Amino acid sequence: MTSPLPRSTPGWRGWMIWSVAVAAYMLAIANRASLSAVGVDAAERFHADAATLSLFAVVQLGVYGGMQIPVGVLLDRYGSRPIMAIGIVLMALGQLVMALSPSIGIALVARVLLGAGDAAVFPAALRLVATWFPAQRGPLMMQLTGQLGQLGQLVALVPVAALLHATSWTITFGSIAGLGILFAVLVWALVRNRPPERTADVTVNTDTGVVQVVTSSIDTAVGIRAAWAHPGTRLAFWSHFTTPFAGTAFVLLWGMPFLTAGEGQPTTVAAGLLSLFVIGGMLVGPVLGELSRRIPTRRSLALVLPTVAVQLAAWLIVIAWPGLAPVWLLVVLVLALAVGGPASMIAFDHARTHNPAHRLSTATGLTNAGGFLAALIAIFLIGLMLDLQGAGSPDTYSLDAFRLAFLTQVPLWLLGAVMIVIERKRTRIRIGLDPERRRRG
Repeated sequence: MTSPLPRSTPGWRGWMIWSVAVAAYMLAIANRASLSAVGVDAAERFHADAATLSLFAVVQLGVYGGMQIPVGVLLDRYGSRPIMAIGIVLMALGQLVMALSPSIGIALVARVLLGAGDAAVFPAALRLVATWFPAQRGPLMMQLTGQLGQLGQLVALVPVAALLHATSWTITFGSIAGLGILFAVLVWALVRNRPPERTADVTVNTDTGVVQVVTSSIDTAVGIRAAWAHPGTRLAFWSHFTTPFAGTAFVLLWGMPFLTAGEGQPTTVAAGLLSLFVIGGMLVGPVLGELSRRIPTRRSLALVLPTVAVQLAAWLIVIAWPGLAPVWLLVVLVLALAVGGPASMIAFDHARTHNPAHRLSTATGLTNAGGFLAALIAIFLIGLMLDLQGAGSPDTYSLDAFRLAFLTQVPLWLLGAVMIVIERKRTRIRIGLDPERRRRG
């Protein structure tokens, strides 16, 4: 007889599997951000202007976002272990191609492979949390997974840049590829899809609470439509669309050029500020996770929308500051952006709460696509605005150009905030917290 739900305590094996998944996610983040710390080197190697440099990130994020729904469906069908291992192998292959790339065209192929592999790791890790840990620990464990994984950015910021400047482009990215193969073997050897006492996944009807064992494959199209049809999934999508994109654009590509070429900060100070982004997110994450657990019906108004407001206010102050911004203000900006990552994890609480287990990863994929769609748009618009101002290369970057370029983020925040308010109301009506609106007849 199978136990349909995770035990109240996951046991040592659950913690071990989660630790491996977090380490794999750290590697994925390091791969994702590997180009950010060496952006100037990449621009020089490929003779790329701002729009072309942003294209590396746009292609990577575009593939990442586009793969979220297929990855979610595959996870629902095959589980985390094979999908995570294949994802890591694809990232390793992408870094190997990047190491040997002689031109922009081949380098873009490398970013396609990297984005496709990266797309598999985080959703797979979240599924392991859902299958190995009890539901009441979900918000905190998801925050810990997300924020510990961000340590991979520190690997990209410091060791990758140092290795590149000490050796060569080929050795640096080839080494990252080799590390990926080792991690793929580790995942395959240690990770298991579900606890041994469970022979099948279960589905929990979120409207009735009925628990059933899933014994047949889901209809993919029906699963996607059903997930998106629930306003809770759409609330999750827009929450993830709105909160992390500014931090992603900053850390993934434009933060280092802005801080050094725009604000005139030394490279060491800029690297320290980007490291502070990671540390700040890790400190805030558990706090937001606990608050999300305690106020599940008010987290959009009390946690998500205030995060958006803080990020918007911080950027507007930095942009409006006369002359170079002082370091303390840049610290405030970085910390404000850092809160976006932990706040975005609340979106996955929405997806988990409002979807049954058999379409959990599909809903997670839809949710995750939101943040990276917004980041893709933001990164592209920033690069395009720099080019339109004639500031498309490291030699022509200027503070005024960066200020106008970063203003392109404002419409994304406003759109996302409006949609969060709309879908929050619809979700509350759907689950019975608010009365249904009466139609005027």
